[in-house]
Amino acid sequence: MTPIRGPSLTLRLTLLFALASAFVLFLLGLLIGNAVERHFEEQDLDVLTGKMQLARHILERKPDSQPKETLTQQLDDALTGHHGLIVAVYDQNGEMLYANEATVFPQDLLSIGATPRREQPVKWNSNDGQPWRGVSSMVKGTDGGVSYTVAIATEITHHEHFMTSFRQTLWGFMSLATLAMGLLGWFVVRRGLLPLLAIKRQAAEITANRLHTRLPVEAIPRELADLADTLNGMLSRLEESFQRLSDFSSDLAHELRTPVSNLLTQTQVTLSKARSAEDYRDTLASNTEEFERLSRTISDMLFLAKADNNQIIPNQEPIDLAEEIGDLLEYYGVLAEEKSIALSLTGNGQIVGDRLMLRRAVSNLLSNALRHTPNEGKVTVRVDNNREGRILVSVENTGSDIPTEHLPRLFDRFYRVDSSRLRTTENSGLGLAITQSIVLAHGGDVGVNSEGGKTRFTLSLPCAHQ
Repeated sequence: MTPIRGPSLTLRLTLLFALASAFVLFLLGLLIGNAVERHFEEQDLDVLTGKMQLARHILERKPDSQPKETLTQQLDDALTGHHGLIVAVYDQNGEMLYANEATVFPQDLLSIGATPRREQPVKWNSNDGQPWRGVSSMVKGTDGGVSYTVAIATEITHHEHFMTSFRQTLWGFMSLATLAMGLLGWFVVRRGLLPLLAIKRQAAEITANRLHTRLPVEAIPRELADLADTLNGMLSRLEESFQRLSDFSSDLAHELRTPVSNLLTQTQVTLSKARSAEDYRDTLASNTEEFERLSRTISDMLFLAKADNNQIIPNQEPIDLAEEIGDLLEYYGVLAEEKSIALSLTGNGQIVGDRLMLRRAVSNLLSNALRHTPNEGKVTVRVDNNREGRILVSVENTGSDIPTEHLPRLFDRFYRVDSSRLRTTENSGLGLAITQSIVLAHGGDVGVNSEGGKTRFTLSLPCAHQ
């Protein structure tokens, strides 16, 4: 079943770029439209304010006894030559004293008999659909006792037509601009993601036989360099793990082939003719040794497999290292006496961990040291507390130095410095690897040093109080 994939990164970035561009253009369109609208409003207000000043001047100088016809004539003369302008004058009782055209002003523009509104323009449409903008103001007469309400408005049909056409043009242009920005964003994103596509192609060419291939960090933009470094690091780890797995498989096949071949050969030889009961017992005894070797190898491999998958969970119990190591030295004492090897233990320490696992780790080191110590040699075990709150357990033996090139690989599985040496049931090539896994599971580490005729393996473990 083909997995459902989300939108491509190109589509996402293009949409985000287009939306951001549309938002910015929308705000810009609102700003420009409002600015043009305010410009026309200010123009109309200048005209209306001028005419209001003229009407105020006439009304403030009008005597109470002046006939209405005289006021009408003065206002008509003042408005001559101003088309599209209407003026209405009301007395304090709401009676219309003058109107140059029969146009009804909106009620919110007039404040008859009350304190007039401030001279802010009001916009409305007349009954025939024509748009108007007007202002109103209260004017006091000469004696201060008579007040008039003056309303002045101008027709803004031309302005409205212009703004409608302007907005259509503006929003049409912005729609096209948004589309163009989206297409441009798609092109830019495609160009910007070319290095990522190159990484994809190069990664697709990497196979199990080409794990040595690395992505060229120098030719990748800085923003993707960290990704390339991470991928290269992953490839290095995969190559190392794959090589170790390949070596392990090869060594494992070799380890199992020898005992299986021995078992098969001995059985075939035994079955080739009739044998005495004693011969059959000897063959079965020999086969038992090979089976023990197979069993030990398989058990060690299972242990290491659990260690690789972090499935080793040590028990937590207090351990007296001097006591445990002393028991191990007593166990290996017989083997040491056969080779006249001196065993010694100095120091003491307390840790918390798995008693059986740690005994196995130290036992592997002691067994390894005794095998490689010549007759009348010496094996020394030291337990020290360092200043960093850790316990150091060192197993040192005399003998030939291990070549420096072999030291980094001593803890690899099935690795032996002398590959031609016979492999016995006690030496499966997994002891040091198991020791390292046990120490790592306890939060410690292991190291080795070989010089001056002495080889020292050191275990670093957390103290009991850590």
